[in-house]
Amino acid sequence: MSVSADQTSAINPEDVRATKRDWAGLVVLAFAVLLIAVDGTVLDLALPFISADLEPSSTQLLWIIDVYSFILAGLLITMGTLGDRIGRRKLLLIGAVGFGLASIIAAMATTPEMLIAARVLQGISGATLMPATLGLIRTIFVNPRQRTEAIGVWGAMAGGGTAAGPLIGGWMLEHYWWGSVFLINIPVMIALVVLGPILIPESKDPNPGRFDLISAALSMAAMLPLVYAIKESVVHGVSFTLFAIALVGLAAGVAFVRRQRSLKDPMLDLKLFSNAAFSTAVLTNLLSVFALAGVLFFGSQYLQLVLGNGAFNAGLLMLPGMLLSALTAVAGAWLIRRWTVSQVLSVGLIVAGIGAGMLLALGVDSGPVMFVIGFGLVGAGVGVALTLTNDLVVSAVEPERAGAASAVSETAYELGIALGVAILGSVVMAIFRKGIDISMLDSDQAHAAQGTLGGALEEAKHLPVEAGSALVDSAKSAFVDGMHVASGATALVLFISAALVLRMLRSTPENAKR
Repeated sequence: MSVSADQTSAINPEDVRATKRDWAGLVVLAFAVLLIAVDGTVLDLALPFISADLEPSSTQLLWIIDVYSFILAGLLITMGTLGDRIGRRKLLLIGAVGFGLASIIAAMATTPEMLIAARVLQGISGATLMPATLGLIRTIFVNPRQRTEAIGVWGAMAGGGTAAGPLIGGWMLEHYWWGSVFLINIPVMIALVVLGPILIPESKDPNPGRFDLISAALSMAAMLPLVYAIKESVVHGVSFTLFAIALVGLAAGVAFVRRQRSLKDPMLDLKLFSNAAFSTAVLTNLLSVFALAGVLFFGSQYLQLVLGNGAFNAGLLMLPGMLLSALTAVAGAWLIRRWTVSQVLSVGLIVAGIGAGMLLALGVDSGPVMFVIGFGLVGAGVGVALTLTNDLVVSAVEPERAGAASAVSETAYELGIALGVAILGSVVMAIFRKGIDISMLDSDQAHAAQGTLGGALEEAKHLPVEAGSALVDSAKSAFVDGMHVASGATALVLFISAALVLRMLRSTPENAKR
């Protein structure tokens, strides 16, 4: 049974059990999260079709891919706080309508500009949905054990959506036109708008204070440049321009923090970070996603460009890891009945670290089995981590501040993805560029070959057979060497995170068995 914050202060949360209506409401929320995650990756296979139909420039194509995640990351804190003020269910329903409309516009787009605008609207709407869903779970499920189970379901759908995106996209593209990948959102958004008012109770902060527009602007001014600079550095390499853009984001972030300290009713209460459980959970969330995103980035290239699998087959080989992530996200709620949160979370991180370490055994001529096992362990460990870190974040705050806390967790998630791809991707490419043999190439060919593994393989096609074969072997070997270093660094990050969790959570109230 869902109850208000005032009621929960007078009763024992252990005695408050969720009703069938509450669990039905969770199903509606979980499917909303599923579609948001799907939309983050569903375009991967549709890009060639979009390019052929709309003929976007290379810059426009990048914006079609990335603007969704840019806007989503930039607005999470603002929308999470807004939901606490106007009502999380209300914001969720507004976001569902916006997401549905944006999906229709995207499906019917006739120009690159129209598709980019639709993706912007999807990002804005997605930013309302993610923290609202997690914030509502915090207030609907008062019982700590049931709340962890509900967050496990929420996390499983988020992870499952990421894995399902390319597979769903591939199936739709085989049977329909590229715009169909957006229309799959419509039935779920209609169900959310119809069933949400019936199954999901409204919740908000009864004393929210004034909404500060300057803080909202500063949060966007901090996140958008940072995420943009990080992502663009992967594609084009580090440059003075991107460094300057990142500095603008950092300056805005400093200004945001200073303003929060001076406000009576801050958009983000920085005192939350003095809570050991909250701050450790946010950092662990970021580092877990950092590891998963990095392995996804270089792992997909390894499967396709080194081992020669097609995009769809590569997605199938990655599917077991993502499914394990979804399963362990739910299993985490059961495991903390037997062991403490710090024990389960640290073991999950160690398992993920072992999986990343197994990727060190991969070679140019290896089959996919070792990768599938290693990535499966990474997915399994990270699945546990994401459930427990999100649970710690929302459990560490009062129900009335659940939206803002959820937004912090979601922001860490988005930053983790961007940093994982940027940093680990840069490590791989730095070693790749150093190791590839370009002695047989002229300057233009060498520049193209050193840009990406795909570029090197393409250049090899234009060389005499013997020289082309030598370039292919050198490029693949150099990429695998880079992947080994990145895998070792990923494992180290996960092992350090496990030690951090054991140390920081050991004496916190949130560490108890459920």
